[in-house]
Amino acid sequence: MFRRPALPPFPAGGLLVGGAARDVLRGVTPRDFDWAVPDPRNAAQVLAAQRQGSAFPLDLQRGYWRVHLAEGEQHDFVPLPADVTADLLRRDFTLNALALTGDGRLLDPAGGQRDLKARRLRMVSASNLRADPLRAWRAARFATTLNFTLELETERVVRQVAQEVAAGTLPMPAWERVRDEMQALLAHQDAAPGVQRLEGLGLLALTLPELREGQGVGHGGFHHLDVYAHNLEALHQLLARTPDAPLPLRWATLLHDVGKPRTQARDPDTGRLTFHGHDKVGAAMTGAMLERLKLSSADTRHAAKLVAAHMVPLPATPQEARRFVHRRRDLLPDLLRLMLADREAARGPQSTPASRHAYALGLERVLEALEEQPERSPPPLLSGSEIMALLHLPPGPRVGVAARQLAEAAALREVTTPDEARAYLLAWQSVDTG
Repeated sequence: MFRRPALPPFPAGGLLVGGAARDVLRGVTPRDFDWAVPDPRNAAQVLAAQRQGSAFPLDLQRGYWRVHLAEGEQHDFVPLPADVTADLLRRDFTLNALALTGDGRLLDPAGGQRDLKARRLRMVSASNLRADPLRAWRAARFATTLNFTLELETERVVRQVAQEVAAGTLPMPAWERVRDEMQALLAHQDAAPGVQRLEGLGLLALTLPELREGQGVGHGGFHHLDVYAHNLEALHQLLARTPDAPLPLRWATLLHDVGKPRTQARDPDTGRLTFHGHDKVGAAMTGAMLERLKLSSADTRHAAKLVAAHMVPLPATPQEARRFVHRRRDLLPDLLRLMLADREAARGPQSTPASRHAYALGLERVLEALEEQPERSPPPLLSGSEIMALLHLPPGPRVGVAARQLAEAAALREVTTPDEARAYLLAWQSVDTG
């Protein structure tokens, strides 16, 4: 079937279990190793000493230990169960109900190896899926990331679990656990089909109901898909061009038009659909959705800011490009990648080769300006106290406004010396207060 990769030495009396055993049988070297051993603490400390890693307890009460090694390799150690077969049969899917012994024997009580050969994702039992409803999300994730077919009865039970969670007869999993499944799904190259798989199984309505609001909402013009399908296509376009796109950018691309259904209106004069302010509404929605999923504050802010900025016009001149870079440096180059994915996902009647060429030129201007401008701003030409003395300003927000205005002028090379900076600020003040 597959050629087994080389494995590290087995701990004394230990078994390699679950996903690690599955990956070995698929011919893939695991990055995360799960071991069932007689003495987890000792096994962890021995491995850490042998390979200069760090060992620490995950759960002292249950005897769980973890070892971190170089380059992200991780080993978890849990107590060896008294009945290994019964323990394996409590797992979610047959391809995870596997264990390898130190002498190369395979323990496979649920027929997981047969399903691996058939590239089939099959549950161990319906009761196992219901015992932990998160396993429904895992079904979507594994089917997508392994490119396996979801066995029909397993698919039926997954749909039923989703319905029961929606009805409240099964509990909704903790958002942190749902987040981890969603992040693992979005990290894959086939993330867009994976999101659609969630929809087909009834899980998207439990996870990102706001995204589904775009179904059936047409927006014409540059677009050939409804809002929901356009969001997914933009994610597909992003990953086709940027396979290593960071997760916040993937989230922002998936959600970039999520505000359109709530801002939809019809122009009374032309009768055309409008979505004024959908970028700002979408940014607020993105922030709320990712907070619900318990993403980090930094990732949530970055994704929301990308959504808020994705409609900003591209520059028509080199000077405008420098201003674009100065004002949005913290979002680059992610913002350009999102904007390109958005445009490439739109193939409606207004999306002509000429319009796409003009868009590409705007992107090139920004990239050129990005290369020209240093990441770190040069020292200010005037200090805050010098600005206050020059403009006769007391301490307060107005000083900050003047300092930012001067910093932008310096970044755009409109001023290069302290004398030019003074003249610039005096002219700016006269216009601003005139």
